Amino acid sequence: MAQTMKACEVSALMLPVAERAALAERLIESLDSLDDAETERLWVEEAERRYQAYKQGQLAARSATSAIQDAQAQFR
Repeated sequence: MAQTMKACEVSALMLPVAERAALAERLIESLDSLDDAETERLWVEEAERRYQAYKQGQLAARSATSAIQDAQAQFR
């Protein structure tokens, strides 16, 4: 599956800007249509992946204050 996604990514990046924007919009819309159970399942999977990466030393912990400050800075 990773090869398929990589091939798709390469093809998508060769599209003209307007078509890439339209594709991005469509992909985001497809995520918005997930039902609550599917959204919850995906978040649980992501949380587990991050927790395992943290336990294996592949991901560093940081304070909530630091994370919030970084997020706020992106909106300025």
